[in-house]
Amino acid sequence: LFNHESPRRGETFVTRKISRAVAAIKHGLQKELFLGNLEAKRDWGYAPEYVAGMWQMLQQDKGDDFVLATNETHTVREFCEAAFAHVDLDWKEFVKHDSRYERPAEVDILIGNATKAKKVLAWEPQTRFQELVRLMVDADIALLDRETAREHLGDQP
Repeated sequence: LFNHESPRRGETFVTRKISRAVAAIKHGLQKELFLGNLEAKRDWGYAPEYVAGMWQMLQQDKGDDFVLATNETHTVREFCEAAFAHVDLDWKEFVKHDSRYERPAEVDILIGNATKAKKVLAWEPQTRFQELVRLMVDADIALLDRETAREHLGDQP
């Protein structure tokens, strides 16, 4: 499985760190986002689709190895651009480089080839990169909206 993302992704992973920061910046709760290597390329797909792919693997008569991936890469920079653009902000005004977030053994590019999964399982990703970014940002904005409402109104039944 290559990187599979969703709003449930932990906040220490770069995609969620970005979507969470975009929501916080849009709400005026954060001023900057510090990231490491903006040029790292990853094959990011939508987690629920990967779960469906795993289920399809389990339905096979004989076990086999499959790769679930989107067959395309995007940089961390592209994720930032798309996430900030979704809320009408320029990522360059908020994203700052911090070498402390760079991995000592960074892999520059990770890309999968899901040809076999498509051929054997009839599986292929449906959620494209831009849509994935929008889903994550929208979910974090909604989460902050709920948290802000709770702070002002208290927990409601």
